[in-house]
Amino acid sequence: MYLTPSEVFHLTALHCMIYFSLFTEGAFIVISSSGNVNSQIGFALRTSIGSRHMYANLYRDLNAIIERDPAASNRLAVIFLYPSFQVMVAYRVSHALWRIGFHFIARLVMQIARILTGIEIHPAAKIGPGFFVDHGMGTVIGQTAEIGRDVTLYHDVTLGGVMPAIDSQKQRDAKRHPTLGDCVIVGAGAQILGPIMVSRCARIGGNSVVTKDVPEGATVVGVPARQMSKGDAKPLVGKNFMPYAVHPGVDSDPRERTIRALVDEVQSQRSALNNLEKQLGSLTRPAAVKKRKTKNQTKFGPLVDGDNVDN
Repeated sequence: MYLTPSEVFHLTALHCMIYFSLFTEGAFIVISSSGNVNSQIGFALRTSIGSRHMYANLYRDLNAIIERDPAASNRLAVIFLYPSFQVMVAYRVSHALWRIGFHFIARLVMQIARILTGIEIHPAAKIGPGFFVDHGMGTVIGQTAEIGRDVTLYHDVTLGGVMPAIDSQKQRDAKRHPTLGDCVIVGAGAQILGPIMVSRCARIGGNSVVTKDVPEGATVVGVPARQMSKGDAKPLVGKNFMPYAVHPGVDSDPRERTIRALVDEVQSQRSALNNLEKQLGSLTRPAAVKKRKTKNQTKFGPLVDGDNVDN
């Protein structure tokens, strides 16, 4: 299979961006320090994507993939073969560009990254270190989304808004997308919609649709999503990381437990009713026999020895 010239160009541009970000001390060099604008731009870029912050975040992103994906053999393979890391390099650069006002260039960088990785992240979104999108294809992160540290997403996850086409002008400066706390895990195909809060250590089951706040440590599943377990989960990283938002110790669905309890109660009542019917039958059977004998005596008269009723 051969790549088209456009794909070769985009792939080369992204890899150049990776080299540029990993092996240089700063993202941009301010040529002129006399102008206030240049000085502000240089300071903003260095504090956002320079060696002090950007590289630390990327290094944490890199380690997060090694920790959470057993298929990740080494860091070199992650750098070149994992779309999650590649898109995060593009995002770290474009986010800094967005903050200093270069919105078009920031969107262009992320557009190229989306074509190459299949992951769409708005450069204005806020993403903490240790972010990992496993597989990644089809993942969408909106403009006002906020993501904490050590968050894991799987493919086809959407952090979107609710009814963005209705009165869109008033929504431009409003918080429209969800906020994910630290150590949140979101299963494949989940849709988290609106300016809601998914608290730390929460888990979102695959293909769930979440439109309400999720408490800390809770696991929610379903359409619409409902809580399955109590909020007592703790951060699971490294060897204890549980993939796909599944934890072996969670309780079953509360509705399922309620239905199961009702079924057990019905069976218990049915068993008790059967026992009562048997006891009632054993008590009424002698009375019926005695009544039958009394009726026969009344009809044919009292029987004496030697009498034959047939005569």
